[in-house]
Amino acid sequence: MTTPAFSLRPAERRDLPAIVGLIRELAEFEQLSHLCHATPEALEPHLFGERPVAEAVVAEGGGAVIGFALFFTNFSTFLARPGLYLEDLYVQPAWRSHGIGQALLEHLGALAVERGCGRFEWSVLDWNENAIGFYRRMGATVMPDWRICRVAGEALQRFAR
Repeated sequence: MTTPAFSLRPAERRDLPAIVGLIRELAEFEQLSHLCHATPEALEPHLFGERPVAEAVVAEGGGAVIGFALFFTNFSTFLARPGLYLEDLYVQPAWRSHGIGQALLEHLGALAVERGCGRFEWSVLDWNENAIGFYRRMGATVMPDWRICRVAGEALQRFAR
């Protein structure tokens, strides 16, 4: 079987509808569609506005955007260095098993090294055994001792008071 051709490039404004479509597919896969409020208009200022807080790389194949990785800079006080945090990575099911996810991760790993980051991190749902195995095969350590803490929505409003 021939591996289909694909390419990676930094996301552009014109990619916003495709990225949001992929975000919605990811939310459905993760059974979290009820939490997904992404629109091109809501995402645009955060990726391309005056003070962007995130970046994205898209994978193109067959003349369309078929995957993406959205990431941002965080910081490690222990290392006293910035880090790269992968918020979401998604490749459409028809394009999986062709090296696209690996290429996106390797691209971001190289970007982290180029930027002098001390870490490249992301989270994975505990039930997503395929992803966990894939990440481990690539050399990632799944941190068993750490748990994500989150305050959002109305709870965040109360928290801020």
